[in-house]
Amino acid sequence: MKQSVERILTTHVGSLPRPQDVVDQLFAQDKAEAYDPAAFDATMTRAVADVARKQVAAGVDIISDGEMSKISYATYIRHRLTGFEIAEVPRATPRDLDDYPAYRDRIAQEGGTPKYHRPVVRGAIKIKDLTPLKKDIENLKAAATAAGAAEAFMNAASPGVIAVFQPNEYYQSDEAYLQALAEV
Repeated sequence: MKQSVERILTTHVGSLPRPQDVVDQLFAQDKAEAYDPAAFDATMTRAVADVARKQVAAGVDIISDGEMSKISYATYIRHRLTGFEIAEVPRATPRDLDDYPAYRDRIAQEGGTPKYHRPVVRGAIKIKDLTPLKKDIENLKAAATAAGAAEAFMNAASPGVIAVFQPNEYYQSDEAYLQALAEV
C-alpha cells in the first residue's frame, strides 16, 4: 500500500464524468434496450483507460475506474444480484420531517417527493453473474498499468447504501435484508 509522510495522498471515490457514448451504452443496458455487448465492453475498456490516464495526469495517487460501467453508484447492483425489480416508489422523505407530518405531507403533495422508478428487493438476493465484476477488475488493472498508476481501487456499493436506496419488500426485517446483502 502506498503511503507518504511528506504529503496527503489523493484519491477519488465515486463517479467521474462519463463520455456520451458511455452514457448511451449504460442507459441502453439499464432499460433493457437492444445493445451490442461487445461494443459495450469495448466502450467501457476505452473509457476506463481514458479516465485512468486523466487521473494520473491530474496527480491522483490512487486511481479508480470512475464507475464508468455503472449506471449509478447504488442502483447498478440490480444487474449483478438477483431479487431486485424496477418499481415505481415514492421518494423517501427526510426522517426529521416525521415530527412534522402536516408539513411533510404538504411537501409530498406539492411535488417535493415525486414517485420514480428504482430497484426494489422482491426476492432472495444472490449473485447473478460475476462476469461484469471480473471485466471491471480487468479493465481497471490494465488501465492503471498503462497509465502508470502506482495504486488503484474499485468502488462498490456497501450493504448500507444499497438498503437505503433500494426498498425492501421481501425480507422480514431491515436486519435480515442487510444480512442477505452482507452475505453476497
